[in-house]
Parts: sequence; structure tokens; C-alpha cells
Amino acid sequence: MFALFVTIKIKPGHAEEFMAATLGDAEGSNNNEPGCLRFDVLQDNSDTNKVYLYEVYRDKESWEVAHREAPHYTKWRSTVQDWFDGDPQRVETTPVYPAGDGSWSH
Repeated sequence: MFALFVTIKIKPGHAEEFMAATLGDAEGSNNNEPGCLRFDVLQDNSDTNKVYLYEVYRDKESWEVAHREAPHYTKWRSTVQDWFDGDPQRVETTPVYPAGDGSWSH
């Protein structure tokens, strides 16, 4: 399994439209990508211009190919590209618990 934790800073004045676009990507990932096991969108309580994504995939290829080429992702990326306040920070991880025992679900 493969997981990502992404921190995104949004330019002031774009949080609401960024969240709307991001929810579309998350729903597309969860509903239309067999290799996507989880896609969570979290908004920071103390800074509404900071968003965290927690994504879990069956394997790295499911993220690199299936996700990054999916229509909902390419639409999201082109929609939000000018709203980033700096580069998103991505941490690649391997889930430990729950393990790869089929207990992950959307």
C-alpha cells in the first residue's frame, strides 16, 4: 500500500472555491478509482487557507498513473493551479495500521 499526506496553503480569498474543486477531486477518487482506498480532505481549524489531503492507494502506481491521469484530477489541477500559496508539501508513507488486510474502505 501507498499513502500520501499533503499540506496545501491557499492564497487568501480562494479557500471556498478551492475546497469546492477539491471535494470534486476527492469524490472522483473515492468513487471512480479502484486503486484509491481513501481520500480525505481536512481543513485546518486555525487557518482556513490551509488544507490537508490524506490519500491511500493500493500501490504507488495507482496514484502515479490511475489517479494523476483521471479526468477529475486533471480538472482539479487546472482549476486550482493559480490558488496555491507556494508549493504543496507532500509526504509519502506506508500505512502500518490498518495493514494491507482488506480493512481499508472508502
